[in-house]
Amino acid sequence: MNFYSFSENGAKRKVSKIDFNENKVFLIDNFKILYLWYGEKASKKKKELSLQKVKILKIRRKKSKLQVINQNQEHGSFLAIMDILKKGIKPSTSREKRPELKIKYEDTLDLLEAGIDPDFEAEITIRAHELSKEEQNYEVLCHKLAKLQLLFIKGEGNVLDKEVEEKAKEIYKSSSTYDELYWLIAELSKFVEEKKLDDNT
Repeated sequence: MNFYSFSENGAKRKVSKIDFNENKVFLIDNFKILYLWYGEKASKKKKELSLQKVKILKIRRKKSKLQVINQNQEHGSFLAIMDILKKGIKPSTSREKRPELKIKYEDTLDLLEAGIDPDFEAEITIRAHELSKEEQNYEVLCHKLAKLQLLFIKGEGNVLDKEVEEKAKEIYKSSSTYDELYWLIAELSKFVEEKKLDDNT
């Protein structure tokens, strides 16, 4: 997964973390999904130029999906990425209530039964559904997500139990739905697996 910021003339620059400044535009590229994030006060020119560049990238990739996300309207799977990138920066209390995420397992199953190869979203949907069948309690799910977030940030062997406990409390207070937790755990576990593969190559 790679992260980029865009300048006023549309130039793309790789960055190591994202501060989600209201004047900026960022691209979070995990190769299967291109998340283009717009700050509330980012200029129209910067938004248009960044969108043009990302659309070209999407055309070259063919299978990549593009999601444009506006500041304070983030929802669903993007929330896990935000937390990772901000590394401890608490979300604004003025943020609008996000749309509730629903796992569309039956729709995904219909597509797979029709012989369509699963894409990234379908794979995460299946993982999330399987996790929901385990019927783990809310607190356990918060701890699981917390550990995955820290593993992604710090890597295997560098995560302390105390850090997991603190992060789990933050997640618990966020009042995410069960479906959101299932989805975020499924997606982040996929990112952690890919990161391990990248680190070993």
